[in-house]
Amino acid sequence: MIIQASSAVTDNGLAGNTWIEISGNVIHSVNSGLHQSPDQIIDGVLIPGFVDIHCHGGGSKFFSALTMDEVQSVIETHRGHGTTSMLASLVTEPIGTLKTQVARLVPLYKSGQILGIHLEGPYLSHIYCGAHDPDLLLNPDLVEIKELLALGDGAIKMITIAPELSGALEAIKFLTASGVKVALGHSNASFDQADAGVNAGATIVTHFMNGMNKSQVDDTFAAFVRADERLTIELILDGHHIPFLTCQEIYSALGSRIIFITDAMAAAGSVDGSYTMGKLPIVVKNGVARLVSGDSLAGSTLTMDTVFLNAVNILGLSVMEAVAATSTRPAKTIDLNDRGVIAVGMRADLLSFNPASNTITLISE
Repeated sequence: MIIQASSAVTDNGLAGNTWIEISGNVIHSVNSGLHQSPDQIIDGVLIPGFVDIHCHGGGSKFFSALTMDEVQSVIETHRGHGTTSMLASLVTEPIGTLKTQVARLVPLYKSGQILGIHLEGPYLSHIYCGAHDPDLLLNPDLVEIKELLALGDGAIKMITIAPELSGALEAIKFLTASGVKVALGHSNASFDQADAGVNAGATIVTHFMNGMNKSQVDDTFAAFVRADERLTIELILDGHHIPFLTCQEIYSALGSRIIFITDAMAAAGSVDGSYTMGKLPIVVKNGVARLVSGDSLAGSTLTMDTVFLNAVNILGLSVMEAVAATSTRPAKTIDLNDRGVIAVGMRADLLSFNPASNTITLISE
């Protein structure tokens, strides 16, 4: 199949007229100029599919849903908004429940429908638990973690841990050695405690400036994140979790380390109303999800196409920068070397961004 585009963001940057040959969802050639008889002509900028490494739900369902049809609806909802690769994020639950949820998602990982599983809990700070049930939070336990990994059979790719917890550093070292990414988050860590977490192997920050002390003074987690270049930083770009002006400032200072995520809950791609995250009731009003008790934010209702458009239209990022933060860097962050960029040998997960209509469209072979 030959796809012709008036412009494309490839591994060489933003190019003019470009045609791409694909077969079996793999890019076989990337060429400049005009093809005489393309199979498809793209009215917009050709960009790689979005990679979301932090997403809990969408289409009115969560990844923790009881049936495969419900879980599939989450995947299809986000795919319809340009997310061609995603981790399935699970919130804090009783360990037995979490094991059941992990086992239910393993076939989707084996079939390639999800990249794997992200456990956002239960190893989080009580002080910054956010929308996680504080009664269910635990200190990391290696026996328990080994059981979860064995049950996941390779599917668990990332775990968020507060590094100040008892047993956290041992857990981070073990997970890193086991090939699991560790994100620091929902944490009241000091500068030194965060540093110890990174020295143990952590490489990611879960939704920076949310679920943490936001103070920028010297001895805080936030100050450490800004200072340490070893960390890749998640940002939720909805204007509610962090004001857009603050996002602009963070990106200006730390852009090469930033990845955008949705942290989407069930109302993403769906409607306002009442939902439940774990056993905690949530109300979504005007697209903002909050706990009924305490009014804390409870994930977002973002889809990645909205994230991309917010990056370009509100933050003022170039299309290339927006691609890097929504596709290229997220893929690299979790060691995916076959997607996130338009280049020979990469997956043909492709989107069209039309600046005139401010729309993004999934391209199917």
